[in-house]
Amino acid sequence: MAERGRWWVWVAPAVCVVLGVAGWLAGAHLGVDSAVYRAGGAALLHGEPLYARMSLAAEPDWAGLPFTYPPTAALFFVPMALVPTQVAWGLLGALSLLALAVVVKVCVDALPSRPQWMGSWKALAGLGIAFLVLEPVWRSVALGQINLVLMALVVVDVLVLGARGSRAGGVLVGVAAAVKLTPLVFVGHLLLLKRWADAARAVGVFLGLQLLMFLVARQDVVDYWGSAVQDPDRVGPVYWAGNQSLNGLVLRLFDGAEWSEVAVAVVALVLVVPCALLVRRSPALPALLVSAFFGLLISPVSWSHHWVWAVPLLVLLLGRVRSPRDAWAPALVAAVFASCVLIFMRNGHAQEFVEFEWTPWEYAIGSAYLLVPAVVGLTLLVRAVRARREPAGAAG
Repeated sequence: MAERGRWWVWVAPAVCVVLGVAGWLAGAHLGVDSAVYRAGGAALLHGEPLYARMSLAAEPDWAGLPFTYPPTAALFFVPMALVPTQVAWGLLGALSLLALAVVVKVCVDALPSRPQWMGSWKALAGLGIAFLVLEPVWRSVALGQINLVLMALVVVDVLVLGARGSRAGGVLVGVAAAVKLTPLVFVGHLLLLKRWADAARAVGVFLGLQLLMFLVARQDVVDYWGSAVQDPDRVGPVYWAGNQSLNGLVLRLFDGAEWSEVAVAVVALVLVVPCALLVRRSPALPALLVSAFFGLLISPVSWSHHWVWAVPLLVLLLGRVRSPRDAWAPALVAAVFASCVLIFMRNGHAQEFVEFEWTPWEYAIGSAYLLVPAVVGLTLLVRAVRARREPAGAAG
């Protein structure tokens, strides 16, 4: 029965491809970010500089955004340049939805114990479809973002290859970091787990891809690492409500303070010790989530669609539900990420610098995503401390 239920997993990706083709035929504006990805791949094929201008030649006029990714990302985006913009969105959307299914399946399998209902393929497909209501998930698909794919690479690397002791461990983390730099945080995760060879492979793959791109497009590599990686104009206003990182919060609280990244670095140094302890002492899935949310918090920019790690968090919380009274935690987390509250906040999309005028309540609500790892992390830390004290108390 479980085997026959697998076809459910392919329904949503197939719909995405159909929508992409239909959008191409209708001339629809589909996938602002995937249009930029595709343009990056086309630029690499045609020898166009990736960072010389604030938009690329192959971008449609309704996109017009700069290419902000490492030049190695353009190498992976080359296949997208072979199809129309809307079809590229549909194919990336299908891949993202399959990645979502992979993440759900791997995370369910990583649970130490789980309710019986979570074991069937129909249940897994149902969870994947249900998770589409989460703003980070549907926004990633709608924009043509690659967040779900990168998360799947990391999840498979850490929870599958690592568990099997595979010699390919770390490779997928290195590939993910070559597309977006933020997955580099998982190199630290591998080091904390004493997976020395996996960490070395991750760094080796990342650096090897940089060298490959240096041979293919030397000037792009020089331009990116020399200036573009630190150019704030290429990212957009990072004080916007959509930036749910500590840096974004500090910028909003202190009217664009120039010292925000220094303040975040100090907070990161404070958080790194308890987070490292949680990673070392937690089962595989919770440990991975600690590293993922730590990375989201300390990154200079964590747009709301980067918070797709809400999916494995919800899998973990749902796996712990044994009675209706246990359901409050996943219900609360799901409510936060499905609320779309950040979209309805007064934000800089409508009026420049309006976040600097927020009321205390707006600051609280407008930091909703940030509060989730803070509350969950504090809960885990308290439980860990209690678990250590109980044996001592029993012995006394």
